[in-house]
Amino acid sequence: MTAELVRGQNHTLPQTRLEIRVSAGSPVVAGATLGDERGTVRGAEWIAHPASHRVPGLEVSRQAAADHRLAVDLDALPAEVHRVTVVLALPMGAGRPVSFGAVAAPFVAVTGLDGTEIATFTLTGLDTESAVSALELYRRQGAWKVRAVGQGYAAGLAGLFADQGVAEAAETAAAIQEAVASGLARSVTPPPRTTEGERVRHPAGPAAAGAQAPAPPVPEAQPAEPLGDPASARTEAPGGGPIDYAHPRRQTSAPPPPPPTAPPAAPGQPPRPVAGDATGWSMDERLYNQIWGMFEDLARAVAAYRSAVDFAESRMDQELDRALSDPRNRIGGAGDRAREAARAKRDELTGRAREALERDLAQLAAESAVVEPALPAAYAGWDNPVWHAYRVPMEIPMALRLGDLRLGEAPDLSIPLLVRLPLERGIWIDSGRTASETAASTTGDQLRGLAVETAVTLAARLLAVYPAGEFSVHVVDPAGSAAGQLSPLVGSGVLAGPPAAGAEGVASVLAHLTRRVDLVQMAIRAGAADALPPDLDTGEHLLIVNDFPHGFDDRAVTQLRYLADEGPSVGVHLLMVADREDARAYGPVLDPLWRSLLRITPVADDHLADPWVGHAWTYEPLRTPQGSRVLEQVLALVAEARRGGRR
Repeated sequence: MTAELVRGQNHTLPQTRLEIRVSAGSPVVAGATLGDERGTVRGAEWIAHPASHRVPGLEVSRQAAADHRLAVDLDALPAEVHRVTVVLALPMGAGRPVSFGAVAAPFVAVTGLDGTEIATFTLTGLDTESAVSALELYRRQGAWKVRAVGQGYAAGLAGLFADQGVAEAAETAAAIQEAVASGLARSVTPPPRTTEGERVRHPAGPAAAGAQAPAPPVPEAQPAEPLGDPASARTEAPGGGPIDYAHPRRQTSAPPPPPPTAPPAAPGQPPRPVAGDATGWSMDERLYNQIWGMFEDLARAVAAYRSAVDFAESRMDQELDRALSDPRNRIGGAGDRAREAARAKRDELTGRAREALERDLAQLAAESAVVEPALPAAYAGWDNPVWHAYRVPMEIPMALRLGDLRLGEAPDLSIPLLVRLPLERGIWIDSGRTASETAASTTGDQLRGLAVETAVTLAARLLAVYPAGEFSVHVVDPAGSAAGQLSPLVGSGVLAGPPAAGAEGVASVLAHLTRRVDLVQMAIRAGAADALPPDLDTGEHLLIVNDFPHGFDDRAVTQLRYLADEGPSVGVHLLMVADREDARAYGPVLDPLWRSLLRITPVADDHLADPWVGHAWTYEPLRTPQGSRVLEQVLALVAEARRGGRR
């Protein structure tokens, strides 16, 4: 029976190999400290956190997330350790919650390796605290127990570490937050969940394999806070019309469930896949939510499979250790038989886990096969026939497809990477060398060229999904090195002006967009809509910056950082093509800029993390089919619609 603990209560632990599961109302940092008999943490090497996620007997998550799983082996802890404290903290950053009082109460569960709950604790009553000691696993008279702590610290991790005797508490806390900020920059943000009509999940991985049960029910997790909230950018245009950079059809109440569109499946068979089989106010919203449901299903199915395989390997090691600890089994055939039996059990568990994964993958592949052809242009790849019937839309779609995501266990199954519109943070296309095999076989010049081509296709998609005249694209190319790749945008006439070159051109474009951000922000704060100049373009703007930081002086760098931080909330978005190594001369001053942007690559690369379990996904950019002129045709229709709007 599960012990539901309250603050200060303890419970005996029946086993020493455990999992600690955390669910919170927003992304949190989950770590753990090791303490001696007096509870003192003797050094940084006794702290497990995202920048150093493993210590003897303990492993924690590598990034901030709404859900965590911490692995604990109490028998593997150093002999001096008598206490393990599970620590939660809020990640720092603009627009993020600053205290646990502003988010849903975190929920913590201690489970066995089979998923059986041993003890749970909900951390209620927190207010101004930004870090908290959630649970303690402590040794008493040779036995291990768990105690619900719930001790919060308004001073954050620094105060918590200082209380545990860490010598360099502030420095350690700062290093953790730096690692977390880097991880958050890798993570994509999920859509908000609805209060009803939740996507149905199906058993996967360890549960079917008999190795590890699925996670217990936990409170619903909400998505990470955006870096800039477009809903806050609302004022009135000089002519009296609204300037609202929130999506015009984004609803705040629960949408209706999907209409029945297919007959029920036969008994014992999985549900028949149907396009739009998710909640939503429109077909586009239902498809959007369905794709994110597929994304989460694949992430959790693979996590369950990997957990089952790890469990099978761990069990084999334990059985071998027990069998070979007896000297009599080390000679003759007894040792060989023990090894064969342990490996056979490992193979059996792994095979059952693989069978369960294959069933889940088959169901997701069938769903993908019906969803992909039904996608609207904003969600579709360039090879989708929907582009052949393209017309300039009258409304902004909910989201835009940036590329595809894959996992190694399912190389043939891709999940569209959708981001909500208007963009809630800028995008950085990394033109530098990465560790991926594709990048290693591509020259530096080729990578830079592919990066600009990726920026062009992304800008074209943005222009194509906005109504005519409601989206403008500016280009800064200081050295003119991207003239060839930019030709589709330049030749079609869809740009707001010729690509800016040289120091004067860079300064002029940045000054224009900075002035626009300043004026709209001042109008919002002062409530003075009539103070906006009559020539102010209240549509959305995208600035493409090529080859940063070449051609940028200190003032231009400051303006660029300002646009990245403040622009999205008032309709100015940043698309950078840059190699971070080239910006090293500026030192750490640009680190916040990189972290504020969503990094994508011009070739396949494993760098994006999902917001549920933190897998490293292979991102693949969208490419137009070889020999196709779909890009030019779409841009020509956009240019024609823009010219018609000006007449």
